[in-house]
This record gives sequence, C-alpha cells and structure tokens, in this order.
Amino acid sequence: MKKIINEKSVFIASLGCAKNTVDSESMAQLLERSGYRIIPDRDKAAVILVNTCGFIGPAKEESLSVLDEFAQGKKAGQILIAAGCLTQRYGKDVLKQIPGIDGLLGTRTWMDIVSVVESVRKNKYPEPLYHLPENKRVSSDDNGVDRVAVQGASAYLKIADGCRRPCAFCAIPLIKGPPVSRPSELILDEARRLQDSGVYELNLIAQDTTDFGHDLGMQDGLSVLLEKLVKAAPDINWIRILYAYPGYVTDRLIEVMASHQQIVHYLDMPLQHAHPATLKRMRRPANIRWVHETLGKIRMAMPDIALRTTFIVGYPQETEEEFEALLQFVKDIRFDRVGVFQFSFESGTSSEYLGDPVPAEVKQERYERLMDLQQTISLEVNQSYIGKKLDVLIEGSGEGISIGRSYRDAPEIDGMVIVESELPVGKIVSVQITGSMPYDLSGVPTTTLVNSSELIQVR
Repeated sequence: MKKIINEKSVFIASLGCAKNTVDSESMAQLLERSGYRIIPDRDKAAVILVNTCGFIGPAKEESLSVLDEFAQGKKAGQILIAAGCLTQRYGKDVLKQIPGIDGLLGTRTWMDIVSVVESVRKNKYPEPLYHLPENKRVSSDDNGVDRVAVQGASAYLKIADGCRRPCAFCAIPLIKGPPVSRPSELILDEARRLQDSGVYELNLIAQDTTDFGHDLGMQDGLSVLLEKLVKAAPDINWIRILYAYPGYVTDRLIEVMASHQQIVHYLDMPLQHAHPATLKRMRRPANIRWVHETLGKIRMAMPDIALRTTFIVGYPQETEEEFEALLQFVKDIRFDRVGVFQFSFESGTSSEYLGDPVPAEVKQERYERLMDLQQTISLEVNQSYIGKKLDVLIEGSGEGISIGRSYRDAPEIDGMVIVESELPVGKIVSVQITGSMPYDLSGVPTTTLVNSSELIQVR
C-alpha cells in the first residue's frame, strides 16, 4: 500500500470550467507559498482538495461522485477538502451526502484555502470545518497570486468573477454573487509575466467578459482593457475573448477586435435560444433583430470571424414551433461552432416555478436534431478552408503527426487541426489545410512562427 510521504503534500482535482481551473491554480499558488507541495498522486498526498462544479445537474452529480470516491478511498491521516461552486451553493447538504469530508470551502472565499487546510490538519474542530461566510460577493483580495491557468503555450486569465445577469435558468449569481472586476493593472501585469514565460495565447475569461469594469464605473470596459493589453503584451500572438453577453457586444468592441491583429477573430456569445417567447421566459435578451444586425456588423468588420454560441433545448414550455424557429435561426446564421445543452432544472433559480415539464425523450430528440443540423453546417464551413493556410498552435506531437488549434478553436471546447508532421510543441505553425471533418481540420506545415516577427522554415 502506498504511504503518505509528505505531510505538507496536496493533490488537487479541478472539476468544471476553465474559470474553476484558474481558482484551482490560484489555491495551489497559495498552498505552495505556505510550504505545501502539489503532487499528482492522490494516494500519497496528505491533503486531497476537490474544486467542485455545481452549475447544472450533471456537473453536480459528477462532483458528488468524485467526492464520494475520494472519501471512501481516504487513507489514514489523509484529509479531504471540498471547495468550489457545489459547496458554495449547497453548503452542509454536501456533508450530509458525502461522509468523510473534513472541510468545506466556498468559491467566494477560495483565497482562505491555507487557513482552512491548517485548521483541519490541527484537528481544531471535532466536526468537519464549515468555512462558508456570508459574503455577498467574491472577495476582491487575490492575496497577491496570479489569476491564471497555464497549459503549455496557452493560458486562461480571469478578469472578473460573479454575474449580475437575470437569466432565469442560471444558478451562477446564487453561487458567485454580483460581479467583481479585477483592477486593470493587475491583469496587465499578469499578461506581461505570461508573455515573458513564453505564452502565445491568452484567453480572457469571466462569467461575462463584456461586463468587465461595470462595477468600477467604466464604460465599455472590455474594449478599454483590450486596447491596454495589446500594448502591454505585444508578443502574445493571440488574445481571445470568451463568454460575451448578447446586447453588450458594442460597436467599439467590434472595432477594437477588427483593428488589432493580436485579438483573434473569434467570439463566443452564448445566445441560449432564438425564439423571443422562449428568451423572455429565460429572462434573456429577446431582440432577435439586434442579434442579426450585430452578427452582420461583426462579419462585415471581420469576414474571417469564427462565431461560437450555445443553446438550451427543452426549456419549460418550449413548443415545437419555438424549437423550429431555433433550427431556422441556426440555418440562417451558420455558426462555426455550437454547443447544445438539455435544460437542467435548478432549484432556487427564478425559473423554478416553471418546473421541468418537457419530457426527457423530447429534450433528447431536439438535442439530436439541432446537433445533426449543426454538424452538417460545421462540415460545410470547414470544407471552405481546404486550400487555405491557418496558423496552428501545436499542443501535441508523435507517431508522425502533430495536434494543434487555429484561431478558430478555443481550448477544450472546439476542434483541432491534425498536421502531417511532428512539430515542436508550443510553437505556432503555418499549415495548409488539405482535409476537413465536422469538427476538425487536417493539413501540412509550411512554416513555424516562433513569435510575431520571426519565421523558421519547416523542412
């Protein structure tokens, strides 16, 4: 049996989205600063930290399953800390469902991780430590750690936390509280450090990036931040915007994106539906004319823009007519990427009174119809790239091929480019596209972009 070899060793499991990954990395920094060592072997760790997700039903079930597995597998002397969205939302109910958890830490107070771990290790409390203070919002004090998660030559940078949008189906405001934007100078300093460390891609994340700076009294704060970022970190090749809110993609933001080569022509704008009646029940922006006009402006300013969105099918009272309107909208707009979710009933949200009346089989059938439609569109869009050249960030190499992403592909959620050559991982390569699939492309290399100004030929 493996033994714990270091009393100040920590294993971290991060579940859910990239925003959670950043929180996990920040907690790791705080622990390491206090003398802890992050290790990859759960069996050998003195502390097991699970940063949970509780956004929708399937994410909640995954978090509970992982916690249960880890609790049952604990060895003598190990402690288990549950942190993140699930614990913030459900509190002591998590302790009731999963015996064996030694401490709870919410997502609004992740920066207290060291004191929580130390308190549990000292056996200061006979019962599991419950650290969920009644904070109305995420703390603005990062304790001096970077709010980034680096994956090779790519990094996520969190610019804000929390959300003020009224979406009826969403539990994020319950979990995170109102938005808290980070000071621009901190963000710029982190971008500079990422640039100096060799990062080529910067992905800006928040619950709503287009709301950045609103709580600080800024107008069009994201546009202002982007203009500062391109000057502060000129050697970062790609700056990507994720999670834009409909109605807040302004003319200025479009102009800034179109005017700076570093800002990739990619926009993730979750629309959730396309029928005004459904959107009104969702408490989402329901002006479909605005969507058409804004997407037209974006494509006029950036003809090569890659547009991604997400939709919910099976929302309460969604009729076949409403769903057909969604299908027609997808046919008309022809998004590059679409994510589809089946409605997940969430207690405590403002849609709770609507219940969950759409049968599971109807949700599944609508999910499949929409995904089949988008798969056809995605394939046709991808086929239009055959013969063209795309810059590709190489993320893996071996057995005669390399795997990477173009500006059209956000990390973890979009497709990839398969390159017929083994190329240096972490470099940006110019690839001529020779083949297409519904989600992925394939091609052959032409040149390697070492940075924004230097080229090395691939032989």
